[in-house]
Amino acid sequence: MTIDARPTLAQPDDDPYVWLEEIDGTRATAWADAESALTMSRYGSATFAADRDTLTAILDRPDNVPYPARRGDRLFNLWKDARNPRGLWRTTDLASFRTEKPDWDILLDLDSLAAKEGEDWIWKGSITLPDDHDRALIALSRGGGDAVVIREFDLGARDFVQSGFHLPESKHSVAWLDRDTVLLSSPYGGEGMATKSGYARTVRLWTRGADPLVAPVIFETKLENMSVWAGPDRDARTKRIVFADKTGFFDTVRWIGDRSGPKRKIETPSDAWVSWHRGWFVIKPRTPWTVGGETHAPDTLLGIGFDAFLDGDRRFTRLFEPEPRRSLQGFFWSGETLVLSILDNLRPVFEVLTPSAGWSRTCIADMPEIGVASVWSFDVEEHQSNGDLLAAIQTPTRPASLFLVKQGGAPEILKRAPETFNAAGLVVSRHEAESVDGTRIPYVQVGPAGETGDAPVHMTGYGGFNISLLPHYNSAIGKLWLERGGTSVTANIRGGGEFGTAWHKAGMREGKRLSHDDFAAIAADLVRRGVTRPERIAAEGGSNGGILISNMLTRYPERFGALFCTIPLIDMRRYSKLLAGASWMAEYGDPDKPEDWTFLGPMSAYHTAEPVKPYPPILIATTRRDDRVHPGHARKMTAKLKTMGYRNVWFYEPAAGGHGYGKDNKERAAFTALGYAFLRGAVGWIS
Repeated sequence: MTIDARPTLAQPDDDPYVWLEEIDGTRATAWADAESALTMSRYGSATFAADRDTLTAILDRPDNVPYPARRGDRLFNLWKDARNPRGLWRTTDLASFRTEKPDWDILLDLDSLAAKEGEDWIWKGSITLPDDHDRALIALSRGGGDAVVIREFDLGARDFVQSGFHLPESKHSVAWLDRDTVLLSSPYGGEGMATKSGYARTVRLWTRGADPLVAPVIFETKLENMSVWAGPDRDARTKRIVFADKTGFFDTVRWIGDRSGPKRKIETPSDAWVSWHRGWFVIKPRTPWTVGGETHAPDTLLGIGFDAFLDGDRRFTRLFEPEPRRSLQGFFWSGETLVLSILDNLRPVFEVLTPSAGWSRTCIADMPEIGVASVWSFDVEEHQSNGDLLAAIQTPTRPASLFLVKQGGAPEILKRAPETFNAAGLVVSRHEAESVDGTRIPYVQVGPAGETGDAPVHMTGYGGFNISLLPHYNSAIGKLWLERGGTSVTANIRGGGEFGTAWHKAGMREGKRLSHDDFAAIAADLVRRGVTRPERIAAEGGSNGGILISNMLTRYPERFGALFCTIPLIDMRRYSKLLAGASWMAEYGDPDKPEDWTFLGPMSAYHTAEPVKPYPPILIATTRRDDRVHPGHARKMTAKLKTMGYRNVWFYEPAAGGHGYGKDNKERAAFTALGYAFLRGAVGWIS
């Protein structure tokens, strides 16, 4: 069933489906519900239901790792399972956490709260009052979107503070300044409070008992900039506030000041990553930076004393120097140390540096050759950290283990995640495909030994925003694809951060087309190597990966057997006018500039789609409560393709979920199981 199908028009601004952008419009939701029902009637089989229940049970397992965050001497965790689908916010101590069955103290039951208040509450995090940790600012979302309600919670009373800090729904960011003062960065308040991206344009100093609408504005940015933020610098000898003006997605101007506003600008390139802690300052520029008579290459990490830097000293110590396939993924402070997260030709490496004249360093051992490792500070508050780290290590065939890494010590196992699929006989291997310009594009393949030429392959990629996509332990892929004899592929295409800023920049703006070429090259390489044939390749991508998958449909249809396009951007003409879209113009370009539309237009699948092409079957899925990437992208692309006469186009839109696959474990399981049921059927592999 297709409601109000109309012929497409040639001009890019003649959009006959713009009515589908009315998120909760009666006509638009009737169309979305009807199309979703069609998809469920076709793919919502008994096999789908069994797969959904299997995945739900995996996500709800009582022996899953409860990842903790330490505040003071207590560990906090948000836990979800079958009895508590929305979650329990709970706390314990480290000694109890180490046991097989920790003694958890329940602070807040989200399911009970939602039932009591008749709201679709989804947990979006908490910020406890530093040092004391007896109060918290809790963020709750209706249906899982980015917009949240903020409510103050008393941890001792296990209840919300009736006369406390409360904010109605918006895209808030809040930070405790002291027990009776909050820094409020929020678009809440009406005209002039939001940037064009829909984020905070001002920072307000909000005191207990005051109306936030009349709280004094102490910092603001231009309407066209992305957002502002402020927070206390608790390491400072004096009470200092850090102000950040995010002028674009990759650019931030930083200031230090006090309760009256910013006083001193931190003189660094706006595109640099910077951090300071306990008297030390580090900076990583994204572009060449000439200062103090030296030019520092992009992605070089530089260190110096913070007071010396503020006084004008630019005699840095080089703490990390990039190589073509060795990149710094991030860094953070923990206790007296600086931790570097590095990818060395895609292998995770973690170096722990102790600031001094020589900056001594050690490495955290036992990282996988092919896999994912994450290291982070055990303590939420940097100023309270004693240097303890947490590490999670996994491979495509081995689930994550959680370790405690004490300063100077070997990793101590805390918890092991359960195995959720049978990995016997699976081989993990790395390969490289040659893209259209000769660049070698890595990918990791997991599957049975030996090449049959007919393997059902699941491919996934992202290629954007400097985000690295690495091969982790994926229960859904493992249970619904690999365990049944299939093969999976993780693509490291340009636009990601796997090899640093140069790799990212090669796949942004006009280079985004190359990112898509990379993915198609991997599909071709799988055929060349004798792994499979095109009609057996199923590809999945979400968000920025939705642009990728929609371009596989229109640019490389002959290389794929089926496509699963999720929470996607697709209409690159109007994306900057929809929800948070304006914030991504640094990544994609400005469609209102003719020079940018010359490269954006050819990768806007909504505009390049044509009738009577050999497009493979496609399922386009979104969520109604996604307030980051507008559900109109998915709706409009589906409507247009159906009007063109394509019969194997499917659509799915659950009512909640935010920018993800669902608001709870069962919804996420259903979203994934439906997608994989579609992909398996479309590539002729009903297993």
